[in-house]
Amino acid sequence: MAEKRDYYEVLGVEKTANAEEIKKAYRKKAIQYHPDKNPGDKEAEEKFKEAAEAYEVLSDPQKRQRYDQFGMAGMSGMGGFSGGGMSMEDIFTHFGDIFQGAGFDIGDIGEMFMGGGRSRGPRVRRGSDMRVKVHLTLEEIAKGCEKKIKVRKLVTCKDCNGSGSKDGSTETCPTCKGSGRVVRQQRGIFGMMQVQTECDTCGGEGRIIKNKCPKCNGEGVVRDEEIITITIPAGVMGGMQLTVPGKGNAAPRGGVNGDLLVLIEEEEHKDFIRQDSDLVYNLLLDMPTAVLGGHVQIPTLTGDVKITITPGTQPGKTLRMRGKGLPRIDQYGRSYGVGDLLINVGVYIPEHLNSDERKLIEQLQDSKNIAPGSAEKKNFFRNLFGI
Repeated sequence: MAEKRDYYEVLGVEKTANAEEIKKAYRKKAIQYHPDKNPGDKEAEEKFKEAAEAYEVLSDPQKRQRYDQFGMAGMSGMGGFSGGGMSMEDIFTHFGDIFQGAGFDIGDIGEMFMGGGRSRGPRVRRGSDMRVKVHLTLEEIAKGCEKKIKVRKLVTCKDCNGSGSKDGSTETCPTCKGSGRVVRQQRGIFGMMQVQTECDTCGGEGRIIKNKCPKCNGEGVVRDEEIITITIPAGVMGGMQLTVPGKGNAAPRGGVNGDLLVLIEEEEHKDFIRQDSDLVYNLLLDMPTAVLGGHVQIPTLTGDVKITITPGTQPGKTLRMRGKGLPRIDQYGRSYGVGDLLINVGVYIPEHLNSDERKLIEQLQDSKNIAPGSAEKKNFFRNLFGI
């Protein structure tokens, strides 16, 4: 399956384009590739659908913000069509107003797809999506990584290449004549009316199988294991869901594969607490180092580093190491650096002393530099508790 193009590139607009510019750009593309202007042109039809999918995301502020921040990976679970499965009927139903004044009659379009002059054609099945959880360390999140996972899923039957037929042949459904749909008379409040429904004989596919494949029993899919490689971008967060297009369950008889939805879960780190793109490390100093100053080893995601503790460092002080956090991503999905490592300083007060240690502390009790004054007391509580 081909990788999807950037939605802004599809519509030919800048990432800073406003809602009206996006609408105009989509209208231009939709008219250019409209199926009535390009009859039988499959490439034009795909570009028509591609433009509609791009517009469906970029015209919705919530979806656009998520796309700008996470790209295609952020589109899963947002509702609508993003992620695939958009039909021509869906496009005209939701965006029909775009074509007003462009030479297309909205009523004719409705007839076209609701049982009038042009039928919707045979049904194309879509495989179901699958959901998996991936556990990541902060080190993996900081750099981005690839994960290989084994999933048990529906895959295309190799014996029949997904056709469901033992000998590869199928026949046109005699009931719907290959259209996948039939018209029935149904009584309504205004009398008898014609209703177009899916053909019961072929399940909407337009063709039937006489000699079913014995391995898949005519379904075209079997359950098997597959190893899938998932690319994890740097800076993801726990709870975020990524989409791997086309890696879900295979669809019966040559339909469209579902997607693999990947839920990110962060593993708890032994040293750090995450705050968005910043990391927090709690440093507990002994009294002599806090009073006299010195050097201590601090862990980071790329290895230990030595930092300097200035004499008289107070509990509650926060030290900042620039660029030692996690990647930052702006609302347009562009990286602009990394967060910081925040070091919260605490001072350990021993609870148990031997006689020699107690004598040393007692000798300091009467020193004028040991007992805090009113100014020191005020600054201490302001720094420690913000009061």
